[in-house]
Amino acid sequence: MATGSPELDAMVQRLAGTSDPKRRYEYVLWLAKGLAPLPDDFRQDAFKVKGCVSQVYVVGQLSEGRLHWQGDSDAAITKGLLALLIKGLEGLTPQQAAAVDPAFIAQTGLQASLTPSRANGFINIFRSMQAQAQALAGEQPGDF
Repeated sequence: MATGSPELDAMVQRLAGTSDPKRRYEYVLWLAKGLAPLPDDFRQDAFKVKGCVSQVYVVGQLSEGRLHWQGDSDAAITKGLLALLIKGLEGLTPQQAAAVDPAFIAQTGLQASLTPSRANGFINIFRSMQAQAQALAGEQPGDF
């Protein structure tokens, strides 16, 4: 199943291609290391993901009709899940991001090895990003 994001499709395929939960975790932790530091200005309630046990911030910005994401988390695995979503939704239009079906999460195989609260947090981060994309689309009707 294609998500509409070639980058996200590639990561889902990579995760789905291994049956070893440890290797999946290693990949997620590797993604976390590649996440750029989040400026302190964005560490505020407006950008905090609700429904996550750990502290998670994600910020979407629209430039020339394309989404650009930043974020951070105080938990390594959650930061990796956030990095996966940031990398996967980077550069999409708000409409493309809103159209991504959350079914891709199950295809990664990650849910089987995540705690229920972390799996729920992963979905909450994704939904928060989609909500921001829709809000940004509403603010910029002439951009696309």
